[in-house]
Amino acid sequence: MLVEPVAADWTWFCSGREVFAAMLASIEAARESVCLETYIYAGDSLGERFREALVRARQRGVRVRVLIDAFGSISLPGTFWDPLRAAGGEVRRFNPLALDRWGIRNHRKLLVCDERVAFVGGFNITAEYDGDGVTSGWCDLGLKVGGQLPGQLAASFEQMFARADFQHKRFIRLRRSTAQKLVLTPHEQLLLSGPGRGRNPIKRALHRDLTRATKVQIMAAYFLPTWRIRWHLTRIARRGGTMQLILPGKSDVLISQLAGQSLYRRFLKAGVQIHEYQPQILHAKLIIADDIVYVGSANLDPRSLDINYELMIRFEHPAMATQARAIFAGSLAHCRRITPEEWQQSRTLWRRFKQRWAYWLLVRIDPYLARRQWRTLPD
Repeated sequence: MLVEPVAADWTWFCSGREVFAAMLASIEAARESVCLETYIYAGDSLGERFREALVRARQRGVRVRVLIDAFGSISLPGTFWDPLRAAGGEVRRFNPLALDRWGIRNHRKLLVCDERVAFVGGFNITAEYDGDGVTSGWCDLGLKVGGQLPGQLAASFEQMFARADFQHKRFIRLRRSTAQKLVLTPHEQLLLSGPGRGRNPIKRALHRDLTRATKVQIMAAYFLPTWRIRWHLTRIARRGGTMQLILPGKSDVLISQLAGQSLYRRFLKAGVQIHEYQPQILHAKLIIADDIVYVGSANLDPRSLDINYELMIRFEHPAMATQARAIFAGSLAHCRRITPEEWQQSRTLWRRFKQRWAYWLLVRIDPYLARRQWRTLPD
């Protein structure tokens, strides 16, 4: 389902089939520059289509740069980008793999063409997403934006591309991380987060918006929010507000699903509605709080909120919120609601043990190791 903008400079994409076609068309139309950044890039049929489009762009004289995460794209052969490099394109792997720094990752997904149009969301470049999200392909969301956002997103790409080799750590550690909140208009903010000193702008904005929200709907592929965010969400339900979650019924990361399910009992007890998406793997990231919408690469889990490099865009716009709620409602039709009685009956001792073990690993151990690696990186 493609949702056209209402007197505004954005377009929603609710399937990989639609967003990939639009992204490829934008690359073909580019005349000055193409910046592509993603966590996972696969050397499958879709990856080859994107590479061919990027090579053609470079042959037209367009400056083409690609940034992929070294861990997320670990399976991509080193020779895959030879045709693009031969044409004059630039490709870098973010944070080349090393035992003492593997935990710091670039989870952002971004395409900017000519600094006039940009795509953000949860889609990686892999054929697993290439479908309608119901009968085939993972369920995810993407957004095409114009206006001032593409220029600012291109600038953020420049920063990430420049630090891809992860060197000069003395300078990076001493600065107030890469976290930024860029206020582009009164109704648009670009939230950039990463490891280091300083408060995370995504968490800070969420705390402020959830404090006063009365109707919140969240789609989250990996759901393990901080204690404070959990407090906000249950408080909304206890005050009589609407608090709905769409979480994965199928997940590509079972340990994350188990950890998130360890929180179900307390959410259900507070009156939070929990729905699990059934047809395909859920990978979407969407937060709607009254007339405010968050969309981008970040999940509601410790890794996205405290460790990874992420980007989210916060919109305060009634028309966009209306469209986002329609997308949420469409996804809800493919979900199974979890009731307190059903959940209580399904929680065997073994299942509870697995869920608590997964929670401990993702909330305690993984962040601890990542912080330790960040602090001990060589200068």
